[in-house]
Amino acid sequence: MVTFENPLGTIEMSETYFSQLLGSVVPTCFGVVGMANSNPYQRVRAFVDRKNYYLDRGVSVVSEPDGLVIELHIVVTYGINISAVVQSIVNKVRYTMENATGLKVKSVNVYVDSMIS
Repeated sequence: MVTFENPLGTIEMSETYFSQLLGSVVPTCFGVVGMANSNPYQRVRAFVDRKNYYLDRGVSVVSEPDGLVIELHIVVTYGINISAVVQSIVNKVRYTMENATGLKVKSVNVYVDSMIS
């Protein structure tokens, strides 16, 4: 749970909200084929809840005092410039999170787990 205060009061947001927001944004980036499982919990959930599973697949968001730390596990197209794809994702994720929530993004870590031709 991410909690912050502003002049109007206290706001609480769950990590699930952030994960689902990013899970819908990242696959639309150029060169991204899909998202990969980022932890064992997501692998188990793939078998249990197939309908809602894909919304936060491959996304991990952790709140720290000086901002959000975002980890993404992606699958890219073979032959694409990986550096350009990752930089595009970092820019889009940072803009989306800061624009949608008003919270500062400390870092975005992108892991390319596989490539598909």
